[in-house]
Amino acid sequence: MEVFYIRKNELPINEDIRDREIRLIDSDGTMLGIMSSKDAQEMAISKNLDLIKIVPGAAPPVCKIMDYGKYLFEQGKKEKEAKKNQKIVSLKEVRISVKIEEHDFNYKVKNAYKFLQDGDKVKVSIRFRGREMQYTTIGTEVLDKFADAIKDVGTVEKQPRLEGKNMMMILNPRKQ
Repeated sequence: MEVFYIRKNELPINEDIRDREIRLIDSDGTMLGIMSSKDAQEMAISKNLDLIKIVPGAAPPVCKIMDYGKYLFEQGKKEKEAKKNQKIVSLKEVRISVKIEEHDFNYKVKNAYKFLQDGDKVKVSIRFRGREMQYTTIGTEVLDKFADAIKDVGTVEKQPRLEGKNMMMILNPRKQ
């Protein structure tokens, strides 16, 4: 028994199509109906094109007569276009402490403001050291004050939450 390995996004073509019956679409898009894969293969060869199984999960599978090289080229072009249009959102981190002074607080807010305007998510974190662990409520108040300071450009995605010795909150950029 022969085993055929097909790459993830590669479709079976020509002799790799082992189905008894297939639904065939011609190169110009007209439906030719259900026929044996051998007849469809002969028809593709007579037109100097390839027989490609485009919908393998259907019953019977749908095959189309077309130029396989041209098909791969067009698929690659579509994938590149989709990648070009997608927006990559990165996560920026701003670290503050529980006992932060007003000027330092405003400076961190300004940085987070800039990140959110650029379309990035912002993770604001506070690290509790030593006895500061007893005053986690103050940390929550600081993070709430931070969220209030940037409310015109960002919204809170994750509320302040304590994880070990760190308390963090995640902010999303507001949609324009």
